[in-house]
Amino acid sequence: MKMKEIGRAVEGRVPPGNSQSTLEDKWKDDSERGNWGSKTEFILSCLGYAIGIGNVWRFPYLCYRNGGGAFLVPYLLILALCGIPLFFMETTLGQFASTSCVTLFRICPLFKGTGFAILIVNVICTVYYNVIISYPIYFLVMSLRSRLPWEDCDHEWNTDKCLKIGTKLDEMGNSTQNHSTLWKTPADEFFHHKILQISDGIESPGTIVWELLLCNVASWIIVFLCIMNGVKSVGKVVYFTATFPFVILLVLFVRGITLPGAWEGIRFYISPQWDQLLNIKVWADAAVQIFYSLGPGWGGIVNMASYNRFHNNNKWDSIFVPTVNCGTSIFAGFVVFSVLGFMSHKTGVPVSTVATGGPGLAFVTYPEAITMLPLPQLWAVLFFFMLYLLGMDSLFVQIEALISSVTDAYPKLRKHKQCVTGLSCFIMFLGSLFCVTNGGMYVVQLLDWYAASTSVILICIVEILIVGWIYDCTAFIRDLEFMIEEKLHVWWKVSWKYTTPSILMFIFVTTVAFNSPVTYNGLKYPDWALLVGWFAAVASMICIPIGVVHTLAKSRGTLIQVCILKVTCSLYSPSSA
Repeated sequence: MKMKEIGRAVEGRVPPGNSQSTLEDKWKDDSERGNWGSKTEFILSCLGYAIGIGNVWRFPYLCYRNGGGAFLVPYLLILALCGIPLFFMETTLGQFASTSCVTLFRICPLFKGTGFAILIVNVICTVYYNVIISYPIYFLVMSLRSRLPWEDCDHEWNTDKCLKIGTKLDEMGNSTQNHSTLWKTPADEFFHHKILQISDGIESPGTIVWELLLCNVASWIIVFLCIMNGVKSVGKVVYFTATFPFVILLVLFVRGITLPGAWEGIRFYISPQWDQLLNIKVWADAAVQIFYSLGPGWGGIVNMASYNRFHNNNKWDSIFVPTVNCGTSIFAGFVVFSVLGFMSHKTGVPVSTVATGGPGLAFVTYPEAITMLPLPQLWAVLFFFMLYLLGMDSLFVQIEALISSVTDAYPKLRKHKQCVTGLSCFIMFLGSLFCVTNGGMYVVQLLDWYAASTSVILICIVEILIVGWIYDCTAFIRDLEFMIEEKLHVWWKVSWKYTTPSILMFIFVTTVAFNSPVTYNGLKYPDWALLVGWFAAVASMICIPIGVVHTLAKSRGTLIQVCILKVTCSLYSPSSA
């Protein structure tokens, strides 16, 4: 082999025995694997993946709790310093290599276990996530009745603690504190006693809730039909599923701001408390929200980008999608708090009391507020249909990442992709049965709390370590410039080598430091359940050191030789590493 070719290979420009023209031919449309029909399909898929339920039920409450308008300072700063660079890096990896997350990490054999860690995280989270988006289906069906079933306390599932919505607290002779501890709203009892039929704790799993099981089955069938043909079908479906939620959000916003008391709620949402910027927890929450909202480390971004044309300019895609995602979160806060302000106006309960986050906001508080509106059935249908679409888009990408990982590892299965997809969905459906029992919500909360909280951050740290330090950031940028045919600003090198890794380490440390034992509705979990939760987290992370040990055991030479030499030989062709 000529020394000149070896030098160019080590520089990360062209692998030995290849020219740039043959490389370009090699990465043109792969008819067997497939490509997006257009750039719009890729953008919409990314938006559908990034903009999920968390934009509606998590961000608005986080913003209010962490200083209102002041929270946007760390939020937007971390978006620029960490969120966008991570998104750009992952789209580059996927687009350049044209492969999914498992085979991608063959570019660095030492960390090939990272791909399997992504697979395990995705499987665990997909299992319970589909159950979460089954709840809106149940609400949707019940919203078609002449009277919303969570509007009053006259049903068999209601208890003597049920307090009818709209009843003034002074009429009940109770304080706000007593209201929150002694009384339950009809929406609360409908969700917990009718939909979930919840047990006393995770140690009491009970039996399968059949109505919830049917919604779960319906959701799996819908998801399968949408992704059965891979990007060919997903690329068409997202024209509706990724855009219609914006229409609904806009309609809800217009309705919300015209309600009495709406601007009081909005004031609570955006009024800045600048002293909160001195609180490290506020910065940690902003970093975590950016991280989990954009979704790096799950394999979804890499997989979507792997179906792009080789010379697609993904830099502007990677700036546009995170920006729209964060803008949607901020806008959703106006939608939520305008209605919460109206609810406060109607009930006499302060906005600070009715404001909640997570499932409580989506399935208890907001449904309560909807019953106070004219034509509540209409607004209920719009809201829960929006929630389902937001969740379904994210699920599309997660499952497609799993399927592509299998078919990329075993290319012969590409001809049987529908069977692989159907079998995968069925296996994950079986796993979700634990989440549709009387104790299922406790399982959902446990897995959601532990399964990906630290795992995905660690995965991203490994990714940025590979790009910035092992393969070398200079070589990575040279490859990227060759791909998009554009020179990059030195900012990207500084970000991938120093800024983004530092912020990721900050997120990892604060996530561990501020971690507290999981609870649901104030109920503490037993110790054995907490161990199960940590096992779900470790099950994925353990793949990374196992991969390191396995590679070192099979390879000859020093650690540096294993890392550097194999990386430079395999970046251009992960499947042959």
